[in-house]
Amino acid sequence: MRILVIAEHDHHSLKTATRHTLSAARQLGDDIEVLVAGNQCAPAAQAAAQLTGVRQVSVVDSPLYAEQDVENLAALLVEHIQRCGHRHVLVPATSFGKNLLPRVAAMLDVAQIADVVAVIDARTFVRPIYAGNALATVQSNDPILALTVRATAFAPVEDTSTPAAVVELATGPAVGRGRLLGRELTRSSRPALDSARVIVSGGRGLGSAEHYQQLLAPLADALNAALGASRAAVDAGFAANDSQVGQTGKIVAPQLYIAVGISGAIQHLAGMKDSKIIVAINKDEEAPIFQVADYGLVADLFDAVPQLTAAL
Repeated sequence: MRILVIAEHDHHSLKTATRHTLSAARQLGDDIEVLVAGNQCAPAAQAAAQLTGVRQVSVVDSPLYAEQDVENLAALLVEHIQRCGHRHVLVPATSFGKNLLPRVAAMLDVAQIADVVAVIDARTFVRPIYAGNALATVQSNDPILALTVRATAFAPVEDTSTPAAVVELATGPAVGRGRLLGRELTRSSRPALDSARVIVSGGRGLGSAEHYQQLLAPLADALNAALGASRAAVDAGFAANDSQVGQTGKIVAPQLYIAVGISGAIQHLAGMKDSKIIVAINKDEEAPIFQVADYGLVADLFDAVPQLTAAL
């Protein structure tokens, strides 16, 4: 049984979600191949070869994949999957994976199983539905199983002392009908939101973008934490879109999640309720966030947050 994991990377290093996805793949078998497609991506391929459980790393190094264009990537993957006879194809359930794998599944004429959080057996998986309020056990008889894996549900694999073989593959067909005109990247000295051990998130209760920065940034700096936000805060312009945590944002599971001025709408809880320790600060003692919080403080955040920051 051949298992293919599609690596998410920036050409120089692997994204953390790839390690989590490989952990899910190891529950399906030990014949695991990782495919790295990019431009001047040898460092990412070498990093993939160091991961525990990988039998082979296939690398496609070409300017065609410099921008990770999903149309060209999908054509490459379908050709490779059909030639090698893979039975499972896994990719992280990130923006990259959610954009790529549905195209691959459609071209292979199979159904995609999204947001896998548990592996029962080679054909049976668990995935959340209803914003995470229920778990569905699904089984597929498709000849090829296309899975996006929720990274927060699986522990990351570690490096090994015996790296896997790295094999170069030929460039796939150029079929992309679109081209990238520009990309706006948010750069920060803080940890990335989807891999941070500590996250400080703010909601509509902060009142303004100025309060969001003035109150939460010092607290995040003191904890070496990432900054997150609820959808309401993002929609109000308090924080950037890539800071959003929730069903329509990023799914996170840090060691510590501090929710400040967040009421706890179901869409937000779906993105952070798997955090190891949840701390909520809200002046409304009936706020739904307290139902999932390990520690709750009913207080005015404008008083509580500066005191907490000063104590740290």
